Parts: sequence; C-alpha cells; structure tokens
Amino acid sequence: MSTDLSDREYDIVCWGATGFTGALVVEYLIEHHGLSGLRLALAGRDRDKLEALRRRMCEIDPAAAKLPLLIGDSLDRPSLDAIAVRTKVVCTTVGPYAKYGEQLVAACVAAGTHYCDLTGEAQFIRRMIDRHHEAARESGARIVNCCGFDSIPSDMGTYMMHRAFEQRGGQVRRVRMFVGETKGGASGGTIASALNIADEIKRDRSVLQVLSDPYSLYPTGEPAGQDGRDQAGVRKDKDLGMWTAPFVMAAINAKVVRRSNALLDFAYGRDFRYAESASTGAGAKGLIGAAVVTAVMTAAIPALAFGPTRRLLAKKLPKPGEGPSREAREAGFFVARLIADGVDASGDPMQLRGRVEGVNDPGYGETSKMLGESALSLAFDPLDSPGGLRTPASTMGDRLLERLRAAGMTFRVE
Repeated sequence: MSTDLSDREYDIVCWGATGFTGALVVEYLIEHHGLSGLRLALAGRDRDKLEALRRRMCEIDPAAAKLPLLIGDSLDRPSLDAIAVRTKVVCTTVGPYAKYGEQLVAACVAAGTHYCDLTGEAQFIRRMIDRHHEAARESGARIVNCCGFDSIPSDMGTYMMHRAFEQRGGQVRRVRMFVGETKGGASGGTIASALNIADEIKRDRSVLQVLSDPYSLYPTGEPAGQDGRDQAGVRKDKDLGMWTAPFVMAAINAKVVRRSNALLDFAYGRDFRYAESASTGAGAKGLIGAAVVTAVMTAAIPALAFGPTRRLLAKKLPKPGEGPSREAREAGFFVARLIADGVDASGDPMQLRGRVEGVNDPGYGETSKMLGESALSLAFDPLDSPGGLRTPASTMGDRLLERLRAAGMTFRVE
C-alpha cells in the first residue's frame, strides 16, 4: 500500500531552513528551479529566523515573499506530524540526526511522506531501518538517507558503472572509488555529528560494531558479502597509478553502496565488492601525502574522544550553522575516479573507468545541489521504487543521474 500524495498542499518542505546548509538548499531551489512550478514551504522552530530567511530569498525572487512558514520542533512529534501530512517531501538538514532526526522520520513514515536528508551517521540509519523500514514499506514513504557529499558521489557513481556494464551486456563485479583533488572544508554539522558519534560510542559500545561492520546497513537477514573493513593504511593502486590513503567518508559511503546493491535485488551481484579511499598522487609526493592523510585519520578518532583535545578542536572547528562565503564555496571542487571490473557479454574480463566531479565546495555548494535535486526527484519524478529506508541509487537511479548532470555535476564513464 502507498499513500496518495496528489492532493498535498506542498511539493517540498525544507526542514531546518534557517540553518546554514538549509538556507543554501532553499537558495538553490529558488535560483535554479524557481517558484512558478514548485510549491515550497520553509519550516523550523523559530518564526523570526524563518521570516528573515524569506526576506533574503526575495532578493533572488520576489515571489519568495509568499513562501509559507511552518513551525515545529525536532523533539515534538505532533508538530512534525502536522507538517508531514501537508507535503509530498520533507527535505531535512537538521543534525546530528541521531539526536534530532527520529521523530521526523517517524512522522513521515506515518503520513506516507517522502523524506531526504544529509546524514552520514550509520548508527542512526541502522536504528531507523530496524524501527521504521517495514512501516515505511507499508505506507509507501521513501526515506532516503545520505543525499549529500556522503554518499551520492559514491552511490550514484557505482550505480553509473553498473549501468554501463549492463548496457554493454556485461556484469559489474567490483568497483573502487578514489576521492582525489578536493577543495573545501568540513561543515559544522558534519563535525557536530562526528562529536555525537564519539559520545554515543562512550555510552554504548554496540555503536562501534555498527560503524566498523562493512555490512551493518544490509537488509535484516541477508548474509554478509566478501568485503572486509575499510582501508586503514597506505597503499599503491596499480590500476590507478597513484598512492592511496584511508578516506574519512568511506565508513558510511561503502555501507550505503552495499545497501543499494541489496535493495536493487543484488543487481551488482551477490559477490559484488566495493572499496573507497583517498588518492594522493604518484611518486614520492603521492606517497608522502598518503602517509600524512593516514596519520591524521589515525589520530582523529582518539582526539575526538579524549576530553582535552576534543575541547581544543571544538574551539577551532566550525560550529553548526557556520560556513564559508559564497566566493569560497564557488572556489571549491572535488574529483573522484572510479575503476570498475567485471565481465563483458561473452564472459571475458572487462574494466571500465568513470569520473564524478563537482564544481563547488563539496560540503556546501555541491551538497545543497545534491540534496535539492534529490528532493525534486522524490517530488516530481515517476519513480517505481517501493517505500522503506532507502538509498539514493536504489530509489531514484537514472532519474537522479539525469538531474545531477543537468545541474552541472559530472557523472561520466570514460
């Protein structure tokens, strides 16, 4: 069963619209899609801030003066229920999601309302799967996590490589993704989520198991595949011709890719393997870069958990709601390379290469683009995916690829 959303008052409600990233999503939707064919509403807990945001948006489009403002609280379920039943999609930037996200998920599931977020918190997603997946399947609500820099480049990039093999009559069997040249900083929301994860681990050691298990987001009852834990040291990839190091977001991205495969009825194969790392270049310079990245990664988790260093980092790092200027965002970019191995139509080995690129700061400009296009896809595209706790690739597939390319991102098979 699914809920009929055709009579909903709004197409998209942006929850947390007054936060730094939330405002960027609103700005993106208005700048790039306009309000003539989009019934958009702004939602949050502070009416004065919402009114201030609405006035700012009028500088982009005077029609923004009529944007509806909806008031709620992340911990007040009735206020979230009242919002969820009025819209086709709730697009949320309010994190850490493990602290502030569950009541909104529950409200959307109950109302049959689609949902997209920016979480990179595996423990939150696992809890939502366990508590809400079956009810979401019943109501038809597509609850789509990880619609930003984590994990759309990884998830949609892998899906693109699968489709490339499929179009050639072949079958993908393994994908490696290497996040290379990047300019941009971590958002305050991402840092707050990392600090919250460190706190959760202290309270509940089972959280560490979810974070370290490569298949912790697999559907309940499915046997694990062949992948081990994420890369932990320096390696040289011969196919890429570069040195590589651990990539901080691999911990969530790889899990999302594997869940997509399972939700797509193992379209990539039950023996499919995925790995993700940071590429630092060739030669001695690349080796030194990989060693530095590895050292920083190795020190980061203990530093977040240890009181004195945590307090020092908290003072220095961006806080939720903080972010760079438009000029800094537009100067950012990222490049990711994919190498996919499989077989062709004759069963002979075949290797394809791909590339994913963004032309703005990945954590802000590109993330607001990816989340905004995900919300639009959920609101307007004729999707045939069922309800449930889902991933971008398993929910929106080709439709989202088309949207992201049209929005200026590169998803290319080389």
